[in-house]
Amino acid sequence: MSELDLDLPTFSDLPLRDELLAVVDELGYTHPSPIQAEAITPLVEGRDLLGQAATGTGKTAAFALPMLERMADQRPSRERGAAPFGLILAPTRELALQVSEAVQRYGAGLHARVLTVYGGAPVGPQLKALHQGVDVVVATPGRAIDLMNRGALKLHDLEVVVLDEADEMLDMGFVEDIETLLDATPDTRQAVLFSATMPRRIETLAQKYLREPVTVRIRREEVAEGEAPKVRQTAYLVPRTHTTAALGRVLEAERPTAAIVFCRTRLDVDAVTETLTGRGLRAEALHGGMDQEHRTRVVERLRSGRTELLVATDVAARGLDIDLLTHVVNHDVPQSSEAYVHRIGRVGRAGREGVAITLAPPSKVYALRNVERLTGQPIEMAAVPTAADLRAARLERTREALREALAEMSADDDGVAAMVAGLAEEFDAADVATAAIRLMAAAAGTPDDGEDIPVVSAPRSGSRDARGPRDARDSRGRGGAAGTRAPKAGTTRLFVNAGRASGVRPQDIVGALANESNLTGRDIGAIQIHERHALVEIPEHAADDVLRSLRGTTTLKGRRANVRRDRGFASAGSRD
Repeated sequence: MSELDLDLPTFSDLPLRDELLAVVDELGYTHPSPIQAEAITPLVEGRDLLGQAATGTGKTAAFALPMLERMADQRPSRERGAAPFGLILAPTRELALQVSEAVQRYGAGLHARVLTVYGGAPVGPQLKALHQGVDVVVATPGRAIDLMNRGALKLHDLEVVVLDEADEMLDMGFVEDIETLLDATPDTRQAVLFSATMPRRIETLAQKYLREPVTVRIRREEVAEGEAPKVRQTAYLVPRTHTTAALGRVLEAERPTAAIVFCRTRLDVDAVTETLTGRGLRAEALHGGMDQEHRTRVVERLRSGRTELLVATDVAARGLDIDLLTHVVNHDVPQSSEAYVHRIGRVGRAGREGVAITLAPPSKVYALRNVERLTGQPIEMAAVPTAADLRAARLERTREALREALAEMSADDDGVAAMVAGLAEEFDAADVATAAIRLMAAAAGTPDDGEDIPVVSAPRSGSRDARGPRDARDSRGRGGAAGTRAPKAGTTRLFVNAGRASGVRPQDIVGALANESNLTGRDIGAIQIHERHALVEIPEHAADDVLRSLRGTTTLKGRRANVRRDRGFASAGSRD
């Protein structure tokens, strides 16, 4: 054991009972992570807590172990089969299942009864389990509200409520669901909020629902002087309709060793992966629609260098820490400055150079200016490489490869030199070399760069685009031509029989769909809110599964809503 290890606390130094310490020891954990070391003691004492730490830093154990410790203390005085002791809210089914598995593992020695509830699963077994009694419920917000409204999820005697990945839940439009659930819990309960980023709306939520919380912010490890992260940040201005084509060109120009390309939706992930693969790049998709085993294999291929590009959604990529990573690429400008900083923190570690690239339409330049103000670091604005730029770069790479080959060329008689000498007697030597290089390029499958991408410039300061657009989802379909356009390629449109008259907002629909189906908030496209109905675009390939998941379960603003495929309409107001 090193001197450094002697200075660190161990789990045995924390106020945890033997059953929990035995599981921790069995899992091979000796020293708590920074978030665990700072959070476990105040949580065992019953304090509310606001924690900021990236995924993969041990947050689950930081809130699960104290919850189980307090549950074991109070179990003798609680009636078996009463309301759950703890409720953990997570943004997605995948995260809920991961958290539930961890809580079950930690609580095995205490015989903790843990139930996972989420949309898209049969509600019957969940109702039965709640009736029989459980200690901890891990839930997505929408299904938790549904079960609460049915009288099955009783929160009147709850002791602990945890919001895990709170920033992601707010991004997905769950704020009203979260507030509804928190309002249903007793004032005496302990509230714990963990978030990877800390935008103002998270702090506002904490001020409203947490009582004198302990605040724990775990920053990335400091590096030694002279080893500070070196990240080159560049934004390529590109028309929105040419984003994916521009991405292929930028990646060919950059030639990363290993990169993560972030996209908003699963549909974008699949489309971008297909485009990059078509350019001869080794790209693989990573999103919540894949099972855990598949996702693990994909990440391992990137770590081992067998693939060079991982195209992923934010949720799927959370917690990834890959030493080989050289580039982080934003296919779209992140929704918040904090999310941008969180993404690019994956590169440029321990003195290594890293690159952060963002593809931005002119209307999003204001968001990049906000990032510059937050970080105090400039983001260089650049034009997308032209087809001529790429041809020149390819020729330069060929020149360097030939120079290396000539410098290392041996005298082995493989017949090539004799063949070239013979051709040189018949043709000019330069023509022979040119023909050989062109044949080599054709055999390598040089991608077709197509037509040049239009050059765009940043909007003038003071214009509406420079200040930032209105909420695009909320503005679509408010009458006029927006309500008559067809869904974009690869998507279909759902009809929801609730609209402005019911107080429905875009975030309500995002939350309902993401909760009750396999979709994430980023899979959902344009939303049009009308007086008595709403229209929402989703990936075509997911439509049937989504409709099966939503049958009889969708709740909007406390009322049951029917969802079906849209049958088309004449004008934005024709059904109102």
